[in-house]
Order: sequence, then C-alpha cells, then structure tokens
Amino acid sequence: MAAAAAADVNVDDYSVYSHLSDEELLQIAVERSLSDTHLPSGQSSSSSSSSAAAAAAPPPCAAPTRTNPNPEQRHPNPPPPSQPCVQNSVNPPTGLFQFIYRGIRSEFSPLQSLIINGDVEALKDLVRRGSSCLTEPNDDGWIALHEAAYYGQLQCVIVLVTAHPDSVNRCSLRNQTALQLAAGRGKVSCVDFLLKHGADPNIANKDQETPLFSACENPNEAIVDLLLKFGAQVNRCSTQGVSPLHEACRHGQVKICRTLLESGTNLHTRNIYGIQAFFTAAQHGHVDALHLLAKKGADINGQAQDGATPLYEACKNGHFAAVGVLLSLKADANRSTKSGLLPLHVAVQNDHTRIVLLLIPVTSRVRIRTSGISPLHIAAENNSDDIMELLIESGFDVNTKLSEDRSKMYEDRRSTALYFSVYNGNLEAAEMLLEAGADPNLDVFNPLFIAVRLCRMDMAMLLLSYGANVNAQIATQPSSFPAAILLRMESPSMLKLLLDNGCDAQSCFDCPYGQKPHPVMPSRRPIEEMQFCEAVSTPTFCHSAGPIISLMLDYVSHVHLCSQLQDVLRSCSDWMPIILKARPPHPLMQLCRLKIRRQVGVRRLKLLHTLPLPVRLIRFLHYDIPAHSPELTCCGVVAPQSDVYMFMMWERSQGSVVDCCS
Repeated sequence: MAAAAAADVNVDDYSVYSHLSDEELLQIAVERSLSDTHLPSGQSSSSSSSSAAAAAAPPPCAAPTRTNPNPEQRHPNPPPPSQPCVQNSVNPPTGLFQFIYRGIRSEFSPLQSLIINGDVEALKDLVRRGSSCLTEPNDDGWIALHEAAYYGQLQCVIVLVTAHPDSVNRCSLRNQTALQLAAGRGKVSCVDFLLKHGADPNIANKDQETPLFSACENPNEAIVDLLLKFGAQVNRCSTQGVSPLHEACRHGQVKICRTLLESGTNLHTRNIYGIQAFFTAAQHGHVDALHLLAKKGADINGQAQDGATPLYEACKNGHFAAVGVLLSLKADANRSTKSGLLPLHVAVQNDHTRIVLLLIPVTSRVRIRTSGISPLHIAAENNSDDIMELLIESGFDVNTKLSEDRSKMYEDRRSTALYFSVYNGNLEAAEMLLEAGADPNLDVFNPLFIAVRLCRMDMAMLLLSYGANVNAQIATQPSSFPAAILLRMESPSMLKLLLDNGCDAQSCFDCPYGQKPHPVMPSRRPIEEMQFCEAVSTPTFCHSAGPIISLMLDYVSHVHLCSQLQDVLRSCSDWMPIILKARPPHPLMQLCRLKIRRQVGVRRLKLLHTLPLPVRLIRFLHYDIPAHSPELTCCGVVAPQSDVYMFMMWERSQGSVVDCCS
C-alpha cells in the first residue's frame, strides 16, 4: 500500500518516492496517466489522483514484459486508450487499471502501454524519479527507447535520449538499435532525432542488416536520404549477401535506386545465390528499375549460381512487360540454366502464353534440341493445350523425343509429347498431336497400353485409328501374346476393340505345353514368356475366363485348347459349350472373314470400307454383325447360302484388296 499512500503526497516533492520500488513507481505513473486521460468532464486531475491513491493497489506488475517479440512479429495494432469511464465508488481508477490490463497483460507490459499511448508526462515522472525500469532490458534485450522508436513516439524518444544519452546505440539481443527499429518502421521524425543525437547508422543486427537496409526493405525515401546524409555505408550487405540496392529493386523503388547509385552503391554485388540487383528487378517485373540499372551498366545477362538469367526469371514469373524490355535490351533468350532449360521452357511450364509468343521467334531450335527436352513435352505434361497449338503451328517437331537422361527421370521411360497427353487423359491434346503427325509407336511403353489400362475407350480408339501397334509388347514383361490383352482382358468392350483392330488372338492359343500338364507358374524361369493360358487362369481373370475365351475364338480359325484352358472352362458348367465352340469345323463365313482381314493386314483394317463389297458385308468384316446373324443377306442370297457367297467374294476381291487399301 506504499504506492497508494505516496499518491496523496505533494507530487512536486520527489523525495517521498525514494523508498518505493520501481514497480510501485511505474504503477503510480500508469494509474495517474490513465486517470488523467479518462477524467469525466469537469473533474480536476488532483481529485483524480486522490481517488486513485485511495483505491486498493492492484497486484504488482513488472515493467519488462515476458513476451516482447521482434519488430516483424509484434502486435500490428497496439491497444488504443480505453473508453472514458465514469468514476464512482464501485469502479474507481484502480479498478479501471485492472480492467484495462487484464486482457492485454500477456502481450503488453504497463511500460509498453504507456509508450504506445504516448503518455509523455507519465514517462517524465518515471525519469524524474530515476526509475531503472527505463533502462532494464526485457527478455529480448529491448529497453524503453527501443519501444518508443519502434512505435514512433517521438516525444517519448526525446525524453528517453535526453535522460539517457548513452542508450542511443544500445542494442537488443538481436543487435537491433533504436535507429534500426525506427528506420524499419518508417518513423522519419524518430530517425532524424536519433541521428542528430549520436545514433550510429552503421550498426547492423545479427543478420548484418543495417538501418539503411531496413529502410530499403520497408521502402522510405526520406529515411534513406537521412541515413545517407549521416554517413550510412551504402554497400553493407546482409548475411545473405543482399545489399540495400537489392531490396530497393525488389520493391521497384526507382527513386531509392537512383539515390543509392548516386551514393556509390556497387551495381554488380551478388548475394550468396549469385543474384545481382538487376536480376532482382527482373524477378519482380519492375520495368522502370530495369531501364535505370541498364543505363548505369548492369549486366543484362548476368546468371545466378543455377544458371538462371534475368530474362529466365521474368519469364518464369510471368512479367510480360519486363520480358519485352529485356528482349529490347538484347537479353539472350538462348542462355540455359544448369539444368538445360531455356526461358521458353520455363514460360511454357508456367503457362505464360503471351511470353511464349515473344520467345518463339528468338529461341534457337538447335539449343532446344541440345537441351534434351522440347517445349512440346512441357506443354503436354502440363495440359497447356493453347500453348501446344502455338508450338505446333510454329513448326516444333511433334515426334521429338526426350534425351536419354531426361527419359530416365520417369519410371516408365516416356519420351514423346504424345505419351504425356495420353498419360494425362487429355484426348484433345492427343488428337492435336496425332493430327500433326505424331507417331504413336515411338515410346518404349506404348501409349496405347496407358489407354487400355485406364480403360479409356475413346483414347484407345483414337490411337488405334492413327496406327498404334495393337500387338506391341512390354519389354519388362514378355508374353507370347499381345500385351494389350493382358492389361485389360476382363473388359469385354476393350478386348473387342483390340481384337477388331487386329490384335493377334491366334497367338493366345499357341501353347507350347499343349495337352501336357502345365508347370506351376512360380517355377517358371523369369526369362520365359508368359502364356495366355497362364494369365487367364490367375485369380485376377479366372472368374471371367469363359467369356474372354469365347470372344477370342471368334477371331481365330482352327485352334486347339491346351489342357490348362480346358481345365479352366470345365471349372464352370456354363462354360462347357465353349469347349465345343473351339472344335472344328468352323463356319466358312468366319474363315473367309479371317482370311480377308489377314489379307488386308492390321495397319489397313481401317480401310476395309473401301473394298468393293456390300455395306452389310463390310459391317460383317468389321465384326459389327455375327457370323450366323439373320441380318446377313447379300445381294438376295440369304444366310444359309452366305458361306458360299462370302467365299466367292473373297476370291473375287483378292486382287483388289491391295489396290483398295494401298
């Protein structure tokens, strides 16, 4: 209660405070400040002081706060003074003090709040009483002067510097001075006063950032001018090698850049990543800064440690105007990064269409080939259809393959732009590439396999119509039959599509074991080819083996079911007729259809419609009509006679098949 008693004493007689602690002194100053600020109209400050002294003292509150973060992390909106409160016996000023600080005590100490509110008189009271709390550091090494400079309370700064002039260059635990805090927060008047009263403009914090760096990082032209006037070193860099000019360029502050250049800053200083200020300006698309630095002799093509150029960065970040300026300054569009990528690559990668249009005419096709990757690959991988169309129209080769090194980056060893589009399921892009002449059979793993495995009927039909190899094999998984069958034989529609387009069903029944017992699959040597009978009898397919075998029998002539296939079919009573279906003789219609299709050849099956045959027979050749369909009536010949007619038509057409399909 010593603080409450002292409040009744004549405030001009400071000797009476000699026995009070710093905490009690600070409490009196804050309470008096609050009661003066929130007096009801017509009430004098003296009566307020008396009321405050008469009230019960609140719990002691230490001057330094326990949580005083760095300026970048401090509370963005300091608490405003509380609303006026009518004084009465229930809510005296001390109660008001408790109410105000109960909610914010965890963030702001009483001393902080006093400074934030700019209460100069209360601060002067503490100075006159010789309170040590003004120079005692908190957990982060901040003293009252740091707080006043940070919040831009000039009058508080004046009081504190006048009282403790030796604290003007006092550093926090992060080596921050009051000048740096004020400079970083744009407090011009505080910066001016501190510089005039001995603040050193070249004391850097632990990151080697000087007040000038902070003034450029948080751009303020007036503060930059003041610091340079008082001898700030213009070429001091942070621990990252970043100079004030780098920061000014990052923000596009042309006036600050000009000021720094006139003060002798080194235009070619590189940070730890090899980046110069001109590079930074391009990186952020600041056109005016690019013009200024170029006139001063900046390195237009200066590369960073990873080989990136200013043009590359501007293209990556989509700064169209900056790219135009750089190209007008003769920036080299054919300088690659260490990874081999050119500005055109990165513009495509980030889908910057307008920039791609600027770069296509100035990019060397030879440099693109040596890079090992075409922009078409990137456009296809990113589903950038509009850019892909631009590249195709500009003459980029749709069959360019990835280099060996780049292909190895993918587990499936893909190499063409078409593969990327098929893998992404992009039907429009795949069709665009195929129409432009893309070969669907260049990749180690045929793109058709992707469409089949994903059961994309539309994609598979597209690829087959452009000549995809329906009988391709998988190098890592050899089989005696087409790999496409293995990938999706459980889908009747996909399997029929493959068979209709010339998939070799005959090879599925060419089993080397025949009627002999088959070896157990785990005992097979890895280098041996997988047989169809082994695949169809696995748990994955055995439940649908009957319909699979039955469908495939429509696409073969005379075959013999091996012992394993017969065992599979006998496992289900409903599948017994399939065994009979495999036995000869086969209908002549089916044999003739197979003979004609074989004569045409797999690659020309799509030209069957050009044969000089009736439409219904063409449909029959396409397997749109079953061999025993009543619909099959040819030139007045009904179904029972169709076998003979079909054979005659086949004989007659043998000479014209090649001519029609060539």
